[in-house]
Amino acid sequence: MATFIHSDFMLNNDAAVELYHKHAAKMPIIDYHCHLDPRQIAENHRFRNLTEVWLGGDHYKWRAMRANGIDESYITGDKPDYEKFKKWAATIPYTMRNPLYHWTHMELSRIFGIDKILKPETAEEIYNECTAKLQTEEFRAQSIMKRCNVEIVCTTDDPADTLEYHKTTKQNPFGVKVLPAWRPDKALAIENPQTYNSYIDKLSEVSRIDIHNYETLLDALNKRHDFFASMGCKLSDHGLDTFFSENYTYSDIEKIFASVRSGQTPSSQNIAVFKSGLLHDLAVMDAEKGWAQQYHIGPLRNNNTRMFKQIGADTGFDAINDLPCAEAGHRFFDRLAQIGKLTKTIVYNLNPKDNEVLATMANTFNDGSIPGMMQYGAGWWFLDQEDGMRKQLNTLSNQGLLSRFVGMLTDSRSFLSYPRHEYFRRILCNLLGEDIENGKLPVSEMDFIGQMVENICYRNAKQYFNF
Repeated sequence: MATFIHSDFMLNNDAAVELYHKHAAKMPIIDYHCHLDPRQIAENHRFRNLTEVWLGGDHYKWRAMRANGIDESYITGDKPDYEKFKKWAATIPYTMRNPLYHWTHMELSRIFGIDKILKPETAEEIYNECTAKLQTEEFRAQSIMKRCNVEIVCTTDDPADTLEYHKTTKQNPFGVKVLPAWRPDKALAIENPQTYNSYIDKLSEVSRIDIHNYETLLDALNKRHDFFASMGCKLSDHGLDTFFSENYTYSDIEKIFASVRSGQTPSSQNIAVFKSGLLHDLAVMDAEKGWAQQYHIGPLRNNNTRMFKQIGADTGFDAINDLPCAEAGHRFFDRLAQIGKLTKTIVYNLNPKDNEVLATMANTFNDGSIPGMMQYGAGWWFLDQEDGMRKQLNTLSNQGLLSRFVGMLTDSRSFLSYPRHEYFRRILCNLLGEDIENGKLPVSEMDFIGQMVENICYRNAKQYFNF
C-alpha cells in the first residue's frame, strides 16, 4: 500500500510534479525568520526523547491537545514525557484537516524515515524508534538542520541579548550559517512601567550607556544595532497589533519616556505616540544599514488571563486581532519614504481580512530601486496552512509580482519544522501546475516557470537579504 506522505503528495497534476521534483525539491532552505534557541544550536543539543523535540514549546500542538480534551498536566505540566507523547498520539487522529496532521507525518517521514500513521496503536513503536535515533550523532540539533538542507537560519533576538551563542557558532561553523535578527519589541512595550523599566535597566547595562532620557535610549539601541550588524545581522522584525503613526514631536516622546521611567502608567494615546516615534527611529536605523525590516501585524496576545498567570506567554492563548491597519501603515511608510529612509520591507498579516490591505500597501511604496523592495509576506501563524498559503499566493499574484517573492519561513521553535518549507513548495508548485494545466499559463514557458519556482524557494531570499 502506498505511503501517506508519498513522493507526489499534494501534487495533483503533471505540471506540478515536474515543477516540484525538477526545481523546488533540490533548493536549499533559507529560514529567515524562526524562533530556534541559539544555545541549542551552538551546543549541538542532544534531545532526550521525542517529546522534548516535538512537544516542547510548540503551542500549535498544545492548542490542539486542549481542544481534544487533554488535561494541562499532560501538555505543559509535570507528567512523564512518554505519557505526554501518548496524549499527543491520541490527539493526532482528531487533527485531520488541521495542518498539524500533515506536518506531523511529514516530519516523521522526512526527518526520521518513518512512514507509519501516528495514532495510539503506533505510539509506542514510533516513540521508541525516534527516541533511539535522537540519541545518535546524526539526530542532534545541527545534524537535523543539515539533513534538511538548511543553508541559512535567522533567529529572533532582543537588543539586550549578548549573542554569545551566535559567537560560539560563528567560531565553530558546522555548515549552516546562523545569524541573529533584531527584534526590539521590548523597547517599545511601555504599557507596564515596572516591566519596562527593568528591561531598560538591562539594556543600559549591556550597552554600557546610562539611559536617562529618550536620546540616550536611542544611543543604546544604536550601539546594540551596530553590534548586531557586526555579528552578521541583516534584518529586523517587529510584532505589532497594528501600525503606529500618530503625529508627535521629539519633545512629546521625551516627556512620555520620562514619565514611564518615573513609574507612571501611560495613557493609550501616549502609548501610541511613543510607539509611533520609536518605530520610526528604529526604521531609520535599519535603512541606514541597508537591512530588511519585517512587520508582523495583527495578533491579540495572552487572552486567557487564568492560563497566562499560570504558565505565562507564548503558550497557545493568542488569537487574531481585528484592528484597522491601512491608514496608519501607509502614514508610517510614507514618512520614511519622504525622507529617503524606507528600506526593504516585508509585511505580514494575521487577520485574513488584511490580505489585500497589506499587499496593496507594500506595492504602493515600491520605487524601482530593487526588485520586490516592498514584499507581501508569507502566510503567518494561524494562516500558514494550505488555505492560508494559497490565499496569500493568490493575493500576492493579483496585487504584485509572485516571481519576486522571497518565499517561506518556519516561524517555529522546533528543529523538526523544516518540512514546512517542503509543504509550501508543494502548494506553490501545485498552484502553478493548475494554471498550466488549465491554460492560464503557457506550457511553452515551463523553463521560465521552473526558474521562478527556484527563485521563490531560494534565490530571491538570498539576493534580497544579501546573504
